[in-house]
Amino acid sequence: MAHAWLPGARRIRARTDGGPLGGGVPRAVWLTLDSVPGGVSVQSAAERLIIADRPCHLIWDPVTGDVAQLISVLRAGRALVASDRLGWVPNRVRSWPESVNKQGRICVQIGVLSTAAKPFTSGPLLGVEAIMSWLDVWGVARRWPCGQPGGPRACPPSRAGLPGRRALWARGGHFGASQVPGSEHAGPGSIDIDRLTGPRGRQVHARELPASLAATALPIPA
Repeated sequence: MAHAWLPGARRIRARTDGGPLGGGVPRAVWLTLDSVPGGVSVQSAAERLIIADRPCHLIWDPVTGDVAQLISVLRAGRALVASDRLGWVPNRVRSWPESVNKQGRICVQIGVLSTAAKPFTSGPLLGVEAIMSWLDVWGVARRWPCGQPGGPRACPPSRAGLPGRRALWARGGHFGASQVPGSEHAGPGSIDIDRLTGPRGRQVHARELPASLAATALPIPA
């Protein structure tokens, strides 16, 4: 069964979210929260993101395996196209494309307690199997259209290459926050994507949810 809330995760409900999702190919976005594991708790990180009004769906400490969920997977997050810093608050006067948060029938934002300078995949990844299995059920394909974040990749690195980046983004699958069109994120850095989704070349195709399953999932409160 597809659960709107990750089974076993702590629930720290955000006051607001990014609103209804716009539809399209499912995707997951990995971002870092500019905090080394153990430097701040999942609870504290969640509270800071909620105060800043930019919650992601999951906050994960890969060293302890502690994970919290702030928003239902059936609603959009608000963490993309922002800074990596936990205390960062957007300039309300400046227009920044929040709509990217809503793109996809599922767009799961995973905030990792780590920094872009020290890729979190170089250490233990406690709890990653549960997160990946949950994303599999929601149809997020185990592919990285832009390749490895923070390293040689297919995604155009500059704003001049936004059309190409948007084309890859439209394929769905897994992305680093730095690969999101219009993003100001530096993270998650040069992570080892094989440790998250399996060896390169392995394709796990997105699975469509049966109508009966979608019907049972939708009534779950956001």
